[in-house]
Amino acid sequence: MKVGFIGLGLMGSGMTANLQKAGYTLVVHDARREAAEKLMAAGAEWAESPKAVASASELVFTSLPGPPEFEAVATGRNGLIEGMSPGQVLFDLSTNSPTLIRRLHGAFAAKGAHLLDSPVSGGPGGAASGKMALWVSGDEESFNRHRPVLDAMGDQIFYMGAIGAASVAKLVHNLSGYIVNTALAETFTMGVKAGVDPLLLWKAVRQGANGRRRTFDSLAEHFLANNYDPARFALKLAHKDVSLATQLGREVGVPMRLSNLTLEEMTEALGRGWQTRDSRSAMLLQQERAGVSIAVDPDDLRAILRADSNN
Repeated sequence: MKVGFIGLGLMGSGMTANLQKAGYTLVVHDARREAAEKLMAAGAEWAESPKAVASASELVFTSLPGPPEFEAVATGRNGLIEGMSPGQVLFDLSTNSPTLIRRLHGAFAAKGAHLLDSPVSGGPGGAASGKMALWVSGDEESFNRHRPVLDAMGDQIFYMGAIGAASVAKLVHNLSGYIVNTALAETFTMGVKAGVDPLLLWKAVRQGANGRRRTFDSLAEHFLANNYDPARFALKLAHKDVSLATQLGREVGVPMRLSNLTLEEMTEALGRGWQTRDSRSAMLLQQERAGVSIAVDPDDLRAILRADSNN
């Protein structure tokens, strides 16, 4: 099978190397031809344009910086869409705009081709080692048919459903991480300025309840299951803790924007009469604002957690 690949940067170089190790013949293109030299030395073919990549390949992958670059490669002059044939599949590995993906999906469908959004998570190290997640959405038959190729690049492959869903999941993942980073910067500067050695502080908190769990696992306990009673830790007690923390921030002169916003949320939840409900009941306020109601079957949540613990 000839596999086309466009975008040979930090992520693409690792993924293409793994595809070659798995025995796939590559047809490659990049804005810089020199980025392909190592792959070409190992047997990859160079194509002069995205159109040429599509014409010479059975399926195509793109790994590009963002939506403008992807749109230019996909539908610009000498773009992929000009060289794709009916039934051919394009997996976009970029972190992309769901709106753009859904729009271009229609353009490729008009030619009988399939565009699937397939963002990845693992960084350059994961791309090189193959320890990487791929979230894929779009035509399920195309996903299943080319699953072995995806397995050559990552060890956690998830089919997400209708086109655009995978890109939404990637944005949720990345945004959550950066919000957590902002929160940790705020709380740790408070701790250090209050007189605690940063190394000792880090060693201590990573062994606490939050430090020992995976970031998203706590969502299964209350938020996803829509179950805040009986309380695991009461809202009134958590409100006291956050109040003490923001008070300390004021005392040592550390700005606490996220912390104060958190306190405002919890105070509003107290005003609803939720004092004895679980502390995470304050998360219901955001569901109300967003106009969504989340209630996942607890058995389904437990099954996922149980499967992960066995791996």
